[in-house]
Amino acid sequence: MTSQRPPQPTWWAERFAIIRRYDEMESRLTASVSERMLDLACLRPGMRVLDVASGMGEPSLRAAQRVGPPGFVLGTDLSDGMLEAAREKAQAQALSNIEFRVADAESLEVPEQSFDAATVRWGLMYMPRPDRALERLWQALRPSGLMVCACWAGPEQVEYATLPRKAVVRFRPLPPVEPDAPSVFRFSDPEQLRTLLTRSGFTMEHVESMHVPVMEAADGAGVVRWIYELGGPVAKLVKELSPEEQRAWEEEVARESERYRTGGKVLLGGVTWLVVARKVGV
Repeated sequence: MTSQRPPQPTWWAERFAIIRRYDEMESRLTASVSERMLDLACLRPGMRVLDVASGMGEPSLRAAQRVGPPGFVLGTDLSDGMLEAAREKAQAQALSNIEFRVADAESLEVPEQSFDAATVRWGLMYMPRPDRALERLWQALRPSGLMVCACWAGPEQVEYATLPRKAVVRFRPLPPVEPDAPSVFRFSDPEQLRTLLTRSGFTMEHVESMHVPVMEAADGAGVVRWIYELGGPVAKLVKELSPEEQRAWEEEVARESERYRTGGKVLLGGVTWLVVARKVGV
């Protein structure tokens, strides 16, 4: 999972070491989402699976374990650095039925009708032209193939993204959110996604939600450090504040984070939609 798709792949390269440092934590905390997506995709041994926006291997590595040696998984992403980490994991797990390839989902080239199922975990809403990505997925899937997509719910339900933004509002107005622009909340209403899926040749069969943490910290200061180190849009806005305002922002984020303390740790995450769509037509 990534908090925002950058305009250039080099964004990932510059921050790869930091993202990699948090990978174990995020993979562990979000495992339930990946596993549920694969349940909904009805994976069985021998199936071929296409995973778009794989990052460091979620949920593609888990899919490879499910389909077993007779099956095959192709994981794609914009960043070869991210995929190199996924390749290392595959090697460590002795998985020989998975390949990771650098590719833009909007111009993905794979043989038509060559996959039984597809997954997109927290990636579709960051694509400039998600309709093109869905068209490519439709072409790649066999007749009646399933696609499972995870997208975040609305701002009030996704504290990891909203909490730091609310603290910034005290000092600076936030830029307006363009409803059709790539963002965390682009498909916060599943009905928006239904329209897009229908135009792309899919029928939306099922929608469910679950709450999942994406980060954990010993205290609020750890949350502040996580925000700064990942360097997303909020961190950029905070760095434009005066030193006094930055300290006040840090104090507020740390204080508000304590509301999410569970079992001795602060856990921030949010509600995610899981959408199941089936390819229709030929």
